[in-house]
Amino acid sequence: MVKGTITMERTSRGIPVVTERLDGCQSAGFMIAVNTGSRDETEDIWGLSHLLEHSVFRATKNRSSFQMSKEMEGAGGELNAFTAKELTAYHAVTLTQTSETAKSIVADIVCNPLLKAEDIEMEKKIVIQEIGMCENDPSSYIHDLFAETMWKGNELGHNEAGTVDIVKAMGEKELRKYYDERYTVSNFAVFACGDVDPADAMAWAEENLDPMPTGQKRQRVTPVVKEGVYNHIVRKEDHCYVGMGLPAYPADHPDRTALSMLSAVLGSGSSSRMFQQVREEKALVYSVYNYTDQNSDAASMATFFSSTEDNVLEAINTVGKVYREILDGSVKQEELDKARNLVKGATIRRMESTEDRLYRLARNTMLTWKPMTLEERLAEMDAVTCEDLARVAEDVIKGDLLTVTMYGKKVKDMKKFSPSQIEI
Repeated sequence: MVKGTITMERTSRGIPVVTERLDGCQSAGFMIAVNTGSRDETEDIWGLSHLLEHSVFRATKNRSSFQMSKEMEGAGGELNAFTAKELTAYHAVTLTQTSETAKSIVADIVCNPLLKAEDIEMEKKIVIQEIGMCENDPSSYIHDLFAETMWKGNELGHNEAGTVDIVKAMGEKELRKYYDERYTVSNFAVFACGDVDPADAMAWAEENLDPMPTGQKRQRVTPVVKEGVYNHIVRKEDHCYVGMGLPAYPADHPDRTALSMLSAVLGSGSSSRMFQQVREEKALVYSVYNYTDQNSDAASMATFFSSTEDNVLEAINTVGKVYREILDGSVKQEELDKARNLVKGATIRRMESTEDRLYRLARNTMLTWKPMTLEERLAEMDAVTCEDLARVAEDVIKGDLLTVTMYGKKVKDMKKFSPSQIEI
């Protein structure tokens, strides 16, 4: 396992610069993250963060999109970006000896985009196709629908892509205004990972980002779930896709790791409780799994599955039964150890990649402002006990807060369904 050393400093204007130097690494990754995402959008510009992320790649004051691609590939690297609920990030990973190319292009994209009307119109066509692709993949789309149901009335329920109609209506004016307001010193953070030098990363940030406008951070409203709800979104095709879960601990909560272990015991892997009871013992679904979605001030722990309309109500009730059973504190050491090793193995494998490690460094820092090494993360996992799981289960699994979202045909047995009928 490659050992990393993390440093965190700030530029003269206060921009955080976080580096993780990896022993023996022969690649270098650089990222500029902007503290704005889909939860920072009003209804009339839903999807703008994502559209802007696409559009800045079209052209800068110094490069065309083809020139960016040509330079990056010539440096043996990869250039990419992503939009999340709470951040938008631009990054590149190259060979160590060509890292100047990565830094130059990432800074150029963030600081010098042209945002021409014709380029935005072209990119809107691509984004609209992406929205369609997501909606045509129900196993992925159910996550968006569940979040929308769970956080109804709060911007955290917005998916990153927005809707076709809203994206079509946006143009150069909206993107330029949003860019000017959000791409500012107060919202920037810089990350470097791999064969990198903290002093070099600091100089890069100060040269390119410190001259940008100061700006202001957008104030966010923490969502509150007062009661569980059921939401059925009609889908014409066969099969029902279901997400059912509960509000949980945000990313900086001291029990966030225990929550992850509890979720793994419930539904990670084919030996998990959910898989064994819902699929293996009753054959109600093809797959079933648990997922925790942690944000800076709110989170959810949920179970996702798909089934036929004949099986969907029994599957929902069986998932509820698994939740109920774990409240009796019956998790044994062997079961916890298995789940812990499963999560640790997945974490370590992901961290073998400089790009994945850069992404994790940025996401964890932006959510908690406490960057954590892999060794520290693994130590937190090792510290979780069966008593911790029992305590967290008692705190999180509350039947009156259970939210259920179904994406599928109208099902006769579900016509008068309410989460309150599930005994937890």
